[in-house]
Amino acid sequence: MAVVPADASDTAPVSAPAGSSGFPSGSAASPATESSATEPSAAARPAVGTADARRGLAVVTGASSGIGAASARALVDAGFDVLLGARRADRLAAVAADIGPAARSRPLDVTDAASVQAFAAGVTSCEVVVCNAGGALGLAPVVAATAAAAEAEEERWRWMWEANVAGVARTVRAFLPALVASGDGRIVVITSVAGHQVYPGGGGYTAAKHAAAAVVQTLRLELLGQPVRIIEVAPGMVDTEFSLVRFDGDAERAAAVYTGTVPLTAADVAEAVTWAVTRPPHVAVARIDLFPRDQASARDVHRRP
Repeated sequence: MAVVPADASDTAPVSAPAGSSGFPSGSAASPATESSATEPSAAARPAVGTADARRGLAVVTGASSGIGAASARALVDAGFDVLLGARRADRLAAVAADIGPAARSRPLDVTDAASVQAFAAGVTSCEVVVCNAGGALGLAPVVAATAAAAEAEEERWRWMWEANVAGVARTVRAFLPALVASGDGRIVVITSVAGHQVYPGGGGYTAAKHAAAAVVQTLRLELLGQPVRIIEVAPGMVDTEFSLVRFDGDAERAAAVYTGTVPLTAADVAEAVTWAVTRPPHVAVARIDLFPRDQASARDVHRRP
């Protein structure tokens, strides 16, 4: 069964101190980025703390749509250059081109260790890594009705673990030296309300997101004393391609998830991400739970007629 993440979808050594672009060579860029007139040198850029200063390099996975793409845009608006990764290379390149000279992209599949290593190659210093790649597949009970259904569900569970849990660990391992080298690294993991609550039919996804939340908490303990802050952002309902992917492209079923309610937008979550990573260095935002007003829990949603 072919699977695609909900929001995820060749280099020489490069460092990314604040005030420089820090882009690894070999990253895809829009034509405008090749002009020195539109991509000023580090010396030509103002120092951090002044108007229009660049804050350094932010890496975003699952950046071809949804929360990842919105986070990339918000981070650039906040003064970061961004390196974007996702499976859907064409859409990823389009997002980078739309953002402009501050963005570069590389294909990335977080379920593939070699892909993660290639994505991170050449990045010797970065300030932020947003682990957003992941997603859900299906909405089925833990105990399937038939052997065939059980086999299919096991494959979905395996992919959800690889994308939402192992993918986070691979990404953090690959970029941790660069984050430490920056002197003020920030790791943001996009989990979910499903990382702290459960609901019927969501066993595979909630198990994976609970594990991702546990990885975040473990990293916070293991990296204590290092110049790295660990941030978890746990959204509730967000109107992205999440449900479309979960339901195998069934647009009608995906739309029904949001019927009668006003969910969060990807930009809402991106704003929370950007706020968290732009706090002063001594301030560590441990976790942000972000719900739409119409949602009280993973199961309880107010719907209007």
